[in-house]
Amino acid sequence: MKREILLLQRLMKEKNIDVYLVPTSDFHQSEYISGYFKEREYLSGFTGSAGTLVVTCEEALLWTDGRYFIQAENELAGSGIRLLKSGEEGVPTISEFLFEALQSGQTFAFDGRLISAALGIEWKKRLNEKDVQISWKQNLLDEIWKERPSLPERSAYLLPECYSGKSRADKLKDMRLAMEQQGTDGHLLTALDDIAWLLNLRGSDVVHTPVPLSYLYLTLQDAILYISPKSLDAKAKKELEQDGIQLRLYDKIYEDLPELTEKHAVLLDTACVNYSLYCSLSGDAVNGTNPEKMQKAIKNPVEIKNLIQCHVKDGVAVTRFMLWLKKNVRRSSITEISASDYLENCRRKQEHYLEPSFHTISAYKEHGAMMHYAATDQTNAALASEGMLLVDSGGQYLEGTTDVTRTFVLGPISAEAKLHFTTVVRSMLNLASARFLYGCRGGNLDILARGPLWQLGIDYKCGTGHGVGYLLSVHEGPNGFRWKMEQGVDSTAVLEEGMVTTDEPGVYLQGEYGIRIENELICRRGDKNEYGQFMYFEPLTLVPIDLDGIDVQYMQEMEISALNEYHKLVFKRLSPYFDGEELETLRYYTRPLEKKI
Repeated sequence: MKREILLLQRLMKEKNIDVYLVPTSDFHQSEYISGYFKEREYLSGFTGSAGTLVVTCEEALLWTDGRYFIQAENELAGSGIRLLKSGEEGVPTISEFLFEALQSGQTFAFDGRLISAALGIEWKKRLNEKDVQISWKQNLLDEIWKERPSLPERSAYLLPECYSGKSRADKLKDMRLAMEQQGTDGHLLTALDDIAWLLNLRGSDVVHTPVPLSYLYLTLQDAILYISPKSLDAKAKKELEQDGIQLRLYDKIYEDLPELTEKHAVLLDTACVNYSLYCSLSGDAVNGTNPEKMQKAIKNPVEIKNLIQCHVKDGVAVTRFMLWLKKNVRRSSITEISASDYLENCRRKQEHYLEPSFHTISAYKEHGAMMHYAATDQTNAALASEGMLLVDSGGQYLEGTTDVTRTFVLGPISAEAKLHFTTVVRSMLNLASARFLYGCRGGNLDILARGPLWQLGIDYKCGTGHGVGYLLSVHEGPNGFRWKMEQGVDSTAVLEEGMVTTDEPGVYLQGEYGIRIENELICRRGDKNEYGQFMYFEPLTLVPIDLDGIDVQYMQEMEISALNEYHKLVFKRLSPYFDGEELETLRYYTRPLEKKI
C-alpha cells in the first residue's frame, strides 16, 4: 500500500475513524481545482480530474468514470488501491458501498467543506438509520500533507460590459426578483462560475477556469462578497462597493452565516453548497437550482457576437496548427507534448487570448483511446507519418471560451480506422444538422449522434456534449447531450436560444486508437408554424475536419452535403487570415467531396 495511504490509516485509527472519504473537489464543488485541493491525487497518485477515494482501516478504493478507466488502471498499478469503474455492471456506487460496509457504532468521516450538501444530507439520513456516526469536521490531510500548496489568492478583475453584455446591477436586480418569486429573502451562492457571472468578476484561482475563490450572500437589500483582500485592487473594490457589494474575508462566511441567515428563507443549491456551510444555516433552507445557472447558460446578444469573433480567432490558431502538423510530421521531430506546445503558441498569438480552457489532450495512436489522456515525460510519444493524433483543446479569451477536438491523420490508417473516422464525422454532423421543436432536451437528441455508431455496435462511455461558459467553465450546465437518465429523470435542460453546447461523439479502441470530432453549437430559433417553434444549431467552431480520414463510400449524399457546407463556411471565415502555401493547403482541406458512382 502507498505510504500516504498508510499514514492516513494510522491517523484514522488514532481518531477512531473507520472509513474516511476523499473527493476530487474544492470548497465550491468546482470541476477543476488548484493544487491546494488535490488531496485525492496526493494520496492515490491518480491524476484524473474525476474520482473519489474511500479509505478503510484495511483497504483503499478509488471510483472513477469511463473517461479514466485506462488511465486509472495505469496510474494505480502497484499502489494497492482497488479501482472501481463507476457505471459498470456489478460495480456499487460510493453510497451503496458505504451503506453496506459501515456497521452500527462505526464512524464515517470527511471534510464537510469538500462534500456537497446533497451528498452529506443523503449520507446522514441513511447512515443514522444504521447508528453510524458521521464526523464532517475532519481535515486529516493537513496533518499528513507536509508540503501542501497554499490556498490561491491571485489577482481578480472586473469584466467590462462590452464583454459581459449586462451590468452587475441589472443582474443583481434580476436575481432578487427570482428570489422573491421563490418566496426567499436570502440566497447563498458558492459556485464560483455563478458568482463570477453575476458580478462580472473574473480571476485565476482555479486552473483553466478564470474565477476567484469567493462566496456570496445575497439578500433583497444587501450583497456580501467573501474574497481574499489580495484578489482585488482599489479600483475593483470601489466599483463593487458602488454597486452595494460589501467585502469580507474569504473564510469569514463560516463565522457569519448563522447570524446572517437567522431570519431568512435561504435559496441555495445543495448540489453546489458544501455540507459545512449547509450545517451552519440557522434559517430555513430552500433547495433549488441557482437562478444564475440558467441565465448564465443563455448567452445574450453581446456575448454571442463576441463568441463568434473568438471562434474565428481560435479557428485560425487551430487551423494553423493543423497545416503545420501536416507539413512537418514527415520532416521534423514532433512529439505529443511539442505538438501541444506549438498549438498553445498559435493561440497565444491571438488578441485577447488568456489561457487554455482545460489541459490539452494530445494523444497519438493508442493514447487516443484514453478519453482524458495527459502526456507526460514518460509517455510522450514521438509522432510519425502513420496513424492518428487526437487533439482536444480550448482557449479562454475575453470574447469567450472555446473547446474543439480534431483527429488528424498523419499517414496510412487501416480500412477499419477510416470507417470509424467517417462514422464519427457522420455522427457529429447528424446532431449538428438537427431541426427540432422547442421543448426538446439534450436527451431527446443524443441518439442523432450515437445512432451511426450504434449501427456498428460501438458506443462511447461519456455524454455527447456539454454546455460551455462565457469566459468561465468549459463544462457548464444545465444544457448537454446525454441519453442516460439520472434516477429516471432526464438531467439535460430544455434547449433554449443562445445556449452553447458541444457535439463530440467518438470511437475509443483500447490499445489501438481514439477518434473524436468536436464542434461547439449555438442554439437558434427557426421557423414557427402550426406545429410549434422549430429550433436549429449553428456551428461556432471553425476548423477543417481532416478529409484524409474520410471514405465517402460510407456517407449518404445529405451527409456529404452537410460536410461540404461546413467546410465552405470554414474557408469563408478563415481564408482572409491565410495566404500563400497555407491558403492553398486550407483550400485543399476544405474542398468539396463527391461520392463516386
